[in-house]
Amino acid sequence: MVRHGLRPRLKKSRCASALAMLRDRRGVAALEFALVAPLLLSMYFVTMEVAQAIETNKKVGRVSSMIADLVTQQQTITKAELEAIMSIGESTIQPYDRSKPSIAITAIEITDETTPQVKVAWSRKLVNGAYSVASAKGSITTVPTALNVKGSFALRVETGLAYAPVITWAADSKVSLGLSAAFDAISMQATYYLRPRMSQSVPCADC
Repeated sequence: MVRHGLRPRLKKSRCASALAMLRDRRGVAALEFALVAPLLLSMYFVTMEVAQAIETNKKVGRVSSMIADLVTQQQTITKAELEAIMSIGESTIQPYDRSKPSIAITAIEITDETTPQVKVAWSRKLVNGAYSVASAKGSITTVPTALNVKGSFALRVETGLAYAPVITWAADSKVSLGLSAAFDAISMQATYYLRPRMSQSVPCADC
């Protein structure tokens, strides 16, 4: 009789423990946080990355317009001055520093001929911290139709940047995080044309 009486009591005790567990809400907040926290963190990092990418892209365009404006205000210019201006342009991209911008300045002259030719007068570029000639002097190039005026002079500044998202900055980050090609470097480019302000052309004797 005693043994038979224990079974109902054990069943009641187990049911009571199960009900008590179901009523205990102390771990719910921790569980909800564990589920929601990764999503919130992902949203935060994506928002931060998009905002920084937009701001950096604006700076890439600003570099082109700033350099063109500085050069076209000169009556003549030298290679050293061009390199100093490009160095200023490069620093404009800061505080972004995960990759270096490329900057190319090309002076273009349109010949005063029956059939005008669009030629490179001089050029300089900055790529990975090294200065060099961007295009050979006298080589044929192109300009927008609106600038293709016989006997005129124009300046073209091209700026490019391979924007590296902060989440894939380290060489092995993308692989270790299991990220797709969508997180590869983003190509940002800007091209700006401007005519000389103080003279008909801006010669560079030592370019």
